[in-house]
Amino acid sequence: MSVTEKDRRPGGLRLGERIRLQLDSGWTLAALGIALVLLAPSLTVLWSLTAPASENWAHLRSTVIPGYISNTLQLMALVAAITAVVGVGTAWLTVSAEFPGRHIFNWALVLPLATPAYIVAYVYTDLLSFAGPVQTALRGVTGWQVGDYHFPAVRSLPGAAVMLSLVLYPYVYLLARTSFERQSAALFDAARILGAGPMRAFLRVTLPCARPAIAGGLALVLMETISDFGVVDYFAVPTLTAGIFRTWFNLGDAVSAAQIAAWLFIFAIALVFIEFAGRRGRVANPLARDMTAEPRKLGWLAGLAAAFACALPIVLGFLVPVSVLAHYALIEGDPMLGRNFIAFARNSLVVAVIAASLATAFALLLAYGERLHPTRFNRISIRLATLGYALPGAMIAIGILTLTTGIDHALSDTAEEFGFSPGLILTGSIAGLVFAYVARFLTAAYNATHSGLEKIHPTLDAAARSLGAQPRRVLSAIHMPLLRGALASAALIVFIDVMKELPATLLLRPFNFETLATRTYRLASDEKLGEASTAALMIVLLGLIPTILLSLSISKSGARAAIVPPYTEK
Repeated sequence: MSVTEKDRRPGGLRLGERIRLQLDSGWTLAALGIALVLLAPSLTVLWSLTAPASENWAHLRSTVIPGYISNTLQLMALVAAITAVVGVGTAWLTVSAEFPGRHIFNWALVLPLATPAYIVAYVYTDLLSFAGPVQTALRGVTGWQVGDYHFPAVRSLPGAAVMLSLVLYPYVYLLARTSFERQSAALFDAARILGAGPMRAFLRVTLPCARPAIAGGLALVLMETISDFGVVDYFAVPTLTAGIFRTWFNLGDAVSAAQIAAWLFIFAIALVFIEFAGRRGRVANPLARDMTAEPRKLGWLAGLAAAFACALPIVLGFLVPVSVLAHYALIEGDPMLGRNFIAFARNSLVVAVIAASLATAFALLLAYGERLHPTRFNRISIRLATLGYALPGAMIAIGILTLTTGIDHALSDTAEEFGFSPGLILTGSIAGLVFAYVARFLTAAYNATHSGLEKIHPTLDAAARSLGAQPRRVLSAIHMPLLRGALASAALIVFIDVMKELPATLLLRPFNFETLATRTYRLASDEKLGEASTAALMIVLLGLIPTILLSLSISKSGARAAIVPPYTEK
């Protein structure tokens, strides 16, 4: 039977034939395989929704689940409002105005990213509690006694929102600042010529044009918010993430915990769609000249107010926590500082190095596979494989626990038929912990690697292929040497994220396996901030490494390069 030329083209083939042609590539198969493996925990969590409702689940659904959902939504709304005001406000000030310290604030506003939210919560609880130095000084100055004054409760839902906002606003700041820098001055000038004041022009022209960037930053902030456990647990705020741990540890009900995790999955996917919706539409005039507006010099009073507005989040989100931790570490510190503490640090380093190495290797495979075969099927596979950053760590951990437990039971049943019992092989092992880290943070490594590959001109590939080099040879001889910086950045970002990760580590760590994050959490939960300060300070100092590199890149480029945090795509 004859086949027309149209039928020979891939677009004229049947769906099954097109899929088969795309799967002929080993790179596409590898991307699909990675996506399926990394999606397995999430699919396992979703599958738990089909399980018959147990008595525990029926009780939870009628009593606490509505409260978990309500508190999660309230926390998300408060954090979104605070981070939007702080992030957008500081970004606009540093771009549009000239005031004292502006060039320092350009990069210093990123520093709170180095401080985990749960560590900030521990510090401010100690500072602002009734017996803390702030209220003690207040009573000493005023002579007030108990009951004579009202001090806002730090350990509350609004307090948790403030703690999270202090360290998450840089996501909004970075993307909003880049968007403001790239906007043409013609749009703002046109609004001013038509009689609009600076604030009105900002609200009616500049802010709508920056909507996609702000939506991307807020999506990142809210993804981190719904996945937080350290702050909400310490402040006793019952959210969905806290409910997973309570159901798992207090009730011992893995199925009900997985069903709560499924609600988190729904929240995360909803955020992804909201971000996509926020990025749609035309947001700038393509005919406007590409020239950024010159910063407007402020008067001395307005300049001081702008400097204060930019300095406040840096002081509260970075300088105060680091200063308090350093003070406690010097006067008290961890009593196990020595051999035992070295073991905690070694555990953290081992899992972080393994996870960073695997995530970077997978990221390179995915990015190079997309470069070789930029098909829709390949892009979908990569998108699924890099969905992990949008998913809460507790949800991924529950999925891995459910998955590994089922595999261990199947292996045990098979082994018993041959007369021996191997026990648990995967459950409670370092392998499960590393699996969670890779699934969660592969996005960060992929974005860094993909950005590096885009800077390598395709003519280099074409020249090497014309000389007979196979794709593997092109990758090893040409791309790898040129990607050293990008791969190092990818591995470093994942390394630091793993060092700070708390929910997945608490759920999946092997018995008697302590890391710096779990050591900090355990001591601070027992109100021993002085002892927890050593591990907490080490986590913050390690987090400073990529943050300083990011800050320096902003300072050198004048913030004109697009800074894309994990998960946000160009």
